Amino acid sequence: MSILTAWINRAIWFGTVIMFASTGEIITEKSGNLNLGVPGVMFLGGFAGFAGAYYYENATANPSAAMIILIALLCGFAAGALGGLIYSVLTTTLRANQNVTGLALTIFGIGFANFFGVRVLGGGTSVKAAFARSVFATPIPGLSALGHVGNIFFSYGFMVYLAIIVALVVHWFMYSTRPGLNLRAVGENPATADAAGINVTRYKYAATCVGCGITGLGGVYYVLDYGYGTWSTANSIEALGWLAVALVIFATWKPRNIIWGAYLFGLLYWLYNYLPTLMGFSLPIYATQMFQTVPYVVTILVLIFISTKKKRENQGPAALGLSYFREER
Repeated sequence: MSILTAWINRAIWFGTVIMFASTGEIITEKSGNLNLGVPGVMFLGGFAGFAGAYYYENATANPSAAMIILIALLCGFAAGALGGLIYSVLTTTLRANQNVTGLALTIFGIGFANFFGVRVLGGGTSVKAAFARSVFATPIPGLSALGHVGNIFFSYGFMVYLAIIVALVVHWFMYSTRPGLNLRAVGENPATADAAGINVTRYKYAATCVGCGITGLGGVYYVLDYGYGTWSTANSIEALGWLAVALVIFATWKPRNIIWGAYLFGLLYWLYNYLPTLMGFSLPIYATQMFQTVPYVVTILVLIFISTKKKRENQGPAALGLSYFREER
C-alpha cells in the first residue's frame, strides 16, 4: 500500500505542474493563438518566482510566509504574462507565424532564464531557497495525518489545490460567462466576432497574457515545490512543458478535463518506477525509456479517436494558429 500511495503522490505532484501550464494554454488557444512557447514561459515563470523568493528570504532576517508566497506568485505570473505579451505583439499585431514565434519563445525563455539564473547561482550549478521550499511544500495542518486518506489527498502544498481551483474557475469562465463566450467566438471565427462588435485584438492579447501568466505559475510550482526549492540550469521544465501541450489535446480543450487528465499523465509517466515493484519484476533500461513515452502515445490515440468521431465540441478552435487581419474580412 505504501508503494501505491507513493505512486499516487508522485502523480499528483507531477500532474500539478502540467495542470497549471495546460490550463493557461487552453485560455490562449481558445482565443485562436497556438502558443508552442509553453516550455519557455514555464522557464520564465519558474526563474522569476524563484529569484523573487530567493532574494527576499536572503535579504530579510525574519521572512514572512505570506510575503514570500505573494512575491513568488506575482513574479512568476508577471514573467509568464510578459512572455505572452511578446508573443501577442509578434503574432497579433505583426502577424508573425504562430508556430515559429512559439518555438522562438521557448528558446528565448530557456536561454533567458538560464543566463540570468547564473547570477542567482553565483557561479555554481544550483542554489536552494530553503524557506520558500518549506512554505510551498507545507501540507494542510491536521488533514495530512489522516492515515492513507491523508497521505493521498492532503499531503501537498497549497499550490496543488490552487491548480484545481484555477482549472475550475477557467472552465466556469469559458462556459458560463459572456466574456468567455466572446473569447470562444474569437477563437472559432474572429471575422464574425469582429462583425458582432467584439474587440478581437483585445481578447487575443488578454487571453494570451493571462494564459501565459497561469502557465508561469506552473514553473513556480515546479521549482519551489516539485523541484525542492532548487534552481538549477540543468532542470527538466522543458519536457513537462511539451507534455502540457499534449495534455491540452488530450483534454479536448476543456479545462475541467485537465484536472483528471493531468493526474492520469502523472500516473502514466511514473509507471516505469512503481509498476514493476508492485508486480514484482524489474525493467531493463530501454523499457524504462519506452514507458516514459506512454502519455504521448495516449495523446496520439485520443487525437486519432476524436478525429474519426468528428464531433465539433471535441475539436480545437477553428481559427487556431491563424492570424487575423480585419481588412481581409
